[in-house]
Amino acid sequence: MSLTLADLIAFNAVLIAAIAAPGAALLYFIKTTVTSGRVAGMLTGVGLGTAAALWTLAALMGLEAVFTVFPWTYTALKIGGALYLIWIAIQTWRHARDPIGEAPMPRGRAIVSGLLLNFGNPKSMLFAAAVIVVVFPQGLGVVDIAIIVANHLVLELAFYAVFAVLLSSPPARRAYVGLKPVLDRIAATLLGALGVRLILEK
Repeated sequence: MSLTLADLIAFNAVLIAAIAAPGAALLYFIKTTVTSGRVAGMLTGVGLGTAAALWTLAALMGLEAVFTVFPWTYTALKIGGALYLIWIAIQTWRHARDPIGEAPMPRGRAIVSGLLLNFGNPKSMLFAAAVIVVVFPQGLGVVDIAIIVANHLVLELAFYAVFAVLLSSPPARRAYVGLKPVLDRIAATLLGALGVRLILEK
């Protein structure tokens, strides 16, 4: 069987809901965009979206079987991602009272940070695998797989680009500046809790 437009629409509906869910990726993206500006936010989105699309590619290629055969690979990725989240949480808490706008994030660092954040979450691939089994027919060809991955990447980039524009507006920035210590510490607590949860859960 081949890929249909209805399959892509169903996949995109689930994907949009997943991207917009308040998880580690969205929290980090929001903080980066408001503190470092629109470009940093968009580039962080590039990293997040690229990693997420590559996890979808891995799921389509059946690489979740590797985690089943070699469970230590899943554990290693999960712990690495958890430690990175905890490190981000500590840095966010430490600099909660620092003024914003004095040290914009380098572009390369923004992309790499987004990549590391989503690469460190192997659950993304397991989620993608679960959705793929339900939404898409079996026996997809190379072209169909390429379309699905490209579609995923474009959707992620579009979401983060639009959100970056909205979050980097002067009203949003002023609102954040006034509440920065509180908001940063809330974000740090949530990111740290997500990291600890990743380490503790089986």
